[in-house]
Amino acid sequence: MAQQRWTNRVQDIQPFHVMAVLARARALEAEGRDVIHMEIGEPDFSTPEPIIQAGQRALADGCTGYTPALGLPALRQAIAGLYAERHGLALDPERVVVTPGGSAALLLVSALLVEPGKKILMADPAYPCNRHFLRLVEGRAVLVPTGPETRYQLTPELIEQHWDADCVGVLAASPANPTGTLLSRAELQALAACCRRLGGQLIVDEIYQGLTYGVDAPSVLEVADDAFVLNSFSKYFGMTGWRLGWLVAPKEAIAGLEKLAQNLYICAPHMAQQAALAAFSEQSREICELRRRAFQVRRDFLLPAVRELGFSVPVTPEGAFYLYADMQALGGDSAAFCQHVIEREFVALTPGLDFGQHRADQHLRLAYTTSLERLEQAVERLQRAVRSWSPTC
Repeated sequence: MAQQRWTNRVQDIQPFHVMAVLARARALEAEGRDVIHMEIGEPDFSTPEPIIQAGQRALADGCTGYTPALGLPALRQAIAGLYAERHGLALDPERVVVTPGGSAALLLVSALLVEPGKKILMADPAYPCNRHFLRLVEGRAVLVPTGPETRYQLTPELIEQHWDADCVGVLAASPANPTGTLLSRAELQALAACCRRLGGQLIVDEIYQGLTYGVDAPSVLEVADDAFVLNSFSKYFGMTGWRLGWLVAPKEAIAGLEKLAQNLYICAPHMAQQAALAAFSEQSREICELRRRAFQVRRDFLLPAVRELGFSVPVTPEGAFYLYADMQALGGDSAAFCQHVIEREFVALTPGLDFGQHRADQHLRLAYTTSLERLEQAVERLQRAVRSWSPTC
């Protein structure tokens, strides 16, 4: 068999390390081990029953064919209504693009905005797939080191320091993965003004919108109507496996996005779109709000417990369902520590190297996407893991 040569982009795109952790966790479970999952960003709650029932009806009614590339008109209208309810915005449904998952929304934006060799600035740490999509379209991510002094978020000053002639935009996230921090309305406004001044485009990942604790997260559309917004049904609405997201874009971008959607994936799954209409029902929203409060209880338990174990979480996360913990006081490399924990105590965590380069080896992410009882067990196991940990192991 002739030797295969894959493209350079495949070589450049790094593995999603959390999936390797998950694979090891599954292998241990197959051996009979009781593994506590705190690695993947998937809620342990199943999709709310009204949405499941709507999906079943859609299948029974034959909703298995193609839809318009931009999405079902009724769903685009419902998504626009969400912005009216949450943010007081009169959003034109024609600006909403329904996508197969939030990832496809980022793929569309990347293909629309980024020419080969051009750059998008984003915070380090950040969700890893964001930079990999840019590589896929022959662009490049510029990872800007951030820390607790800016709550791991970009600022106009940081953008200006790292901006050059090849930069075409900025990608921010609020609430952010892996840190759970938010951008205020004033901060979003400042980022938008900075991008306009530099001639760039602002993109904001709002995939964890709705999952906030004690505070409401503003949408960038409240202060910057020309921004691109990424969102998803996966997190707040618990529809991870349905693969359904959306993008809000300036009206002049819709024709280009429609062409890309038609060619890249034709449309989002018809059955999933029909099911998602039920996500906006009163019954579904009540279920989602109960789950949001459960996540807050979990955060309020896990955050002080992790700090007591010797980890530093200098900024209290106000959204999403993650803690981004600094293990510098414990010594050693976080990837080695995560391996130590899963092999010895059967708790699956994500090493910081998934999220960037800036002090990544000193950080790890803990997802509170499992029950409070399991989190209590995880803390007990982590106590033992910290006691048995040696930076040389």
